[in-house]
Amino acid sequence: MTSHTPVGPLRIGEHVADASFLSILQERGMAPAWDAGVGATPHLAEATTVLALTWADGVLMAGDRRATAGNVIAHRRVRKVYPADEHSAVAISGTAGMAVELIKLFQTELEHYEKIEGARLSLEGKANYLARMVRGNLALAFQGLIVIPLFCGYDEATGTGRLFSFDVVGGRYDELNYATTGSGGSEAKSFLKSAWRPDLSREEALKIAVEALVAAAEEDAATGGPDIKRGIYPNIVVVSAEGVAEIQDDALAGIAETVLEGRP
Repeated sequence: MTSHTPVGPLRIGEHVADASFLSILQERGMAPAWDAGVGATPHLAEATTVLALTWADGVLMAGDRRATAGNVIAHRRVRKVYPADEHSAVAISGTAGMAVELIKLFQTELEHYEKIEGARLSLEGKANYLARMVRGNLALAFQGLIVIPLFCGYDEATGTGRLFSFDVVGGRYDELNYATTGSGGSEAKSFLKSAWRPDLSREEALKIAVEALVAAAEEDAATGGPDIKRGIYPNIVVVSAEGVAEIQDDALAGIAETVLEGRP
């Protein structure tokens, strides 16, 4: 098991390598930036509903595949859930293009930190860093370019799955059992409230996640449920002591069919 204790910055000659990849980019004037311009923002693709829930041996994160631009379906196969590193995952909602770039930078930050420090950042530290990145987008959020992620991971120190939610100003909140965000988040959360149990198996958690997304899709037009005809299924990642595992479409097909057949 890799230690969480930092071993100090890496010294290269007379220089000390910075554990933050973003600060290195900023020093060189290469930090990523977005300019929304003046006036109303155009209809950009919005990533909608994502959720996370704990189960007996870890935590699961799921998202539907639909992105909307105003009242139009912009994309049907958007990926909203990503591994952050070997033991954590992150999901996006909000302005899709900016959210994906933020996640890519977050992944790079975690990889850079581990290479420089020789240890992984703690799960708490990862959540704090992601909150800082969301806060850095505040000026654009006031112009309608909002990015709100969910973050989850397996805490090796406690041997449990943990999940975190965020708000638009970078507030970070520990969630005990489940969390949702996006346009269909309230409907998904209502379903999870009635279905979640602390002793869920991996298979039960997968089924509940799909059911929650289907429940959200029935009430929220911006959320896309499973589309068996097109072969479109939710994007789901499971995190446990063994690491991050992405659930493949062929494994989700049977679950989606069972869920849809059971809907009234």
